[in-house]
Amino acid sequence: MRMNTWSSTLSALALCFMAATSGAVAQTATETLIVAGPRTPESLDQEYPPTEAGHEARRNIFERLLVYGMKTDESGAEVEDFSKIEGALAESYDLSPDNKSITFHLRRGVKSAAGNEMTADDVMWTFERGWNMKATFHWYMTQILKIESFDSFQKVDDYTVKVTIPNPSLLLARLWINNDLGIIDAVEAKKHITPEDPWAARFLATDSASFAPYHIAKFSPGQEVIYESNPNYYRGEAKLKKIIFREMPTSSNRVAALQAGSIDVAEWLTPREISLVEKLPTVKVWKVFGNYTHRLEMNNSTPPFDKVEVRQALNYLVPRPEIEQSVYMNTARPTKSPVSEIYPAYSEAAFAYDDNVEKAKELLAKAGYPEGFKTELGYRTGEPLEEQIAVVLKTAFARAGVELELVKLPASSLVERYSKGTMPMFFIRDMAIVPDAAYVANLFINSQSMVNFSKYKNAEVDSLINNALTSTDETSREADMRKVQDIVVDEAPWVFLFNPGYQLAVSSKVKGFTWYTPNSNSWYDFSK
Repeated sequence: MRMNTWSSTLSALALCFMAATSGAVAQTATETLIVAGPRTPESLDQEYPPTEAGHEARRNIFERLLVYGMKTDESGAEVEDFSKIEGALAESYDLSPDNKSITFHLRRGVKSAAGNEMTADDVMWTFERGWNMKATFHWYMTQILKIESFDSFQKVDDYTVKVTIPNPSLLLARLWINNDLGIIDAVEAKKHITPEDPWAARFLATDSASFAPYHIAKFSPGQEVIYESNPNYYRGEAKLKKIIFREMPTSSNRVAALQAGSIDVAEWLTPREISLVEKLPTVKVWKVFGNYTHRLEMNNSTPPFDKVEVRQALNYLVPRPEIEQSVYMNTARPTKSPVSEIYPAYSEAAFAYDDNVEKAKELLAKAGYPEGFKTELGYRTGEPLEEQIAVVLKTAFARAGVELELVKLPASSLVERYSKGTMPMFFIRDMAIVPDAAYVANLFINSQSMVNFSKYKNAEVDSLINNALTSTDETSREADMRKVQDIVVDEAPWVFLFNPGYQLAVSSKVKGFTWYTPNSNSWYDFSK
């Protein structure tokens, strides 16, 4: 299609959306950012299982105790500098010489959007809530830091909190940078406690109470989220006073709206659309290689995926060059390890999978499936890339008798099914936020992990990971993590696909892109 015809078509498609947003734009054009993405968050509560939409909400409505410093990469984007840990809600911290305790000295005068000042009581209530809800926070504390009792958390005084762990950990400071460990305004949250809901879970699923740059003004699942700036934010109020996030499941509609100027930011465009919009003088495209793995997970606990040969066979049936060219437009890199390429101790030494139908058939026969088998493959609505890859894999797997039934579901429904183990195969595009191979392996591969949705279990791998989590010997940790990657790649709990990188298309009027390991946008950094 010629560019002028394409542009005219997009302009026409965007007219309705322009009408819907014109009021918001007219309100304060330089202080309002209108964003379109494939979906609104499933929940705003940081105890909810992490998803891409949820991560972005958390980035903006929760503030953490610590952060990484920033640096400029080769593209001009501001990215995290993993070598510099700085204070956020904690102005400073003390790490004990034996790496078994950390003391946070809270910043004074920090206020939430509700006007409540942060004290150690807010931090301790956040910890207590997370511990008792036995979800995200509890998993980090017990699985990563090996904490066994809430007694490990101590209020020293009104502005000092100490965390003591039973074993040393090189992650003791880094962990608190995590996107999932924001501090809640306990005074505000407690107003919504009931006997049936002692931790204000209903309230925090749809609203916010924190010390972050933004708070939730409106949350309409499936439609939009409106963020308003916190005038009391400790770094100064955001330049953008209002963020309007609109759910637009079809990426071509997001392109149309961006091209017409009715939105400022279009998230998660396809590689083909990115290649088109970056030619427009009114659009700027940011590209960061990042830390993603886009993979096809299999439920290793149920047939036929309980057989390692079946999992290996499917890896031999992936036409990676075809997918890389036809789907990703040569912008992605094949994933060859569960650990991101940009993290220390990454290794792809064990990766030997190519497109080899005969090898796949041989492995399937060895596993007892000489004629193949039938199974379901789940993917999310509003994800054209996953749909395209699913179609390619359906044809590719059929060469060895593996028949895929493609199941397209809303993100929340798919998360529910694979969380409960009732979806045999499903796409996961995810990343590990902490740049450490042991953390990554523990998150995705340890059999005790809450997000090991593949149900992969290997006693030796678990032991190596657990040892690395409490070791302070960097050389030994790195050797163990390379061994873990070798074992996991060989046993193939996933069908390894690609790192798609992270791209963001914005109006040329929008300034200030930054990249963080959760691959979520921090609207505080943007301006117009």
